[in-house]
Amino acid sequence: MSEIAYPERIPSLAAKLRSLTPARVAQGRTGVSQLTREQLAFQRCHAQARDAVHARMQTALVAAEIEKVTGREVLRLHSAAADRACFLQRPDLGRTLDESSRARLSELQLGAFDLALVVADGLSALAVERHAAPLLRELLPRLEGWLVAPVCVVEQGRVAVGDEIGLLLGAELAVVMIGERPGLSSPDSLGAYITWQPRPGRTDAERNCISNIRAEGLRYDVAADQLASLLAKARSRRLTGVPLKLESAEPVPKSLPKVSAQSPCKGELK
Repeated sequence: MSEIAYPERIPSLAAKLRSLTPARVAQGRTGVSQLTREQLAFQRCHAQARDAVHARMQTALVAAEIEKVTGREVLRLHSAAADRACFLQRPDLGRTLDESSRARLSELQLGAFDLALVVADGLSALAVERHAAPLLRELLPRLEGWLVAPVCVVEQGRVAVGDEIGLLLGAELAVVMIGERPGLSSPDSLGAYITWQPRPGRTDAERNCISNIRAEGLRYDVAADQLASLLAKARSRRLTGVPLKLESAEPVPKSLPKVSAQSPCKGELK
């Protein structure tokens, strides 16, 4: 009977599943317990996620790297959250600038800009340290003709801090590149949030987000293409958020893979 061959296919199916995703699938067991190596791997990933949340961004190094790859001026700013502990306990303080940063931007009087670029540590300073500069290196050549403000690097910042910065810089659009909440397989995922006419009080529904920007996720060049496309559409339609959608350049399959009745999971992944 076909059921007899079923256990023999499990190892090959498990290997195929594990090759397709970093998620914890087909881990195996010993008796009724997890394998020791899988338990240790889980504990390691959990520790990496916690470290990413609590780590303080190396602001000077991030600013220097951005200046190096873009050739642009970088402004170092700080949110109203005095330190990392305060930032994690008071999300509201991470959404506004402290007095000195606000005064610095107000005194610059640089004029109006098409775009403000903000880099904030968010919930993963590691993501910003690894991916912000390479993403900007890909993005800026795609924005030829745009009047771009000096890049702002914000310590202890959340997404909404870009609203205040964009308003003070007189920018039509703001992009906040920020460390996303770490997962157990991605402690260094970078997100990019786009807001039309940034100002305090904007909601998440008025933004567009491109997430999972990292080596194992969305490549820098693909993310830069998507960002440039969204920015062009936002400026043309004078809005961001729910009404604005990104038409992906990736072809969508016309049909799903055929299902095999003999497969234990009703269709092996190709």
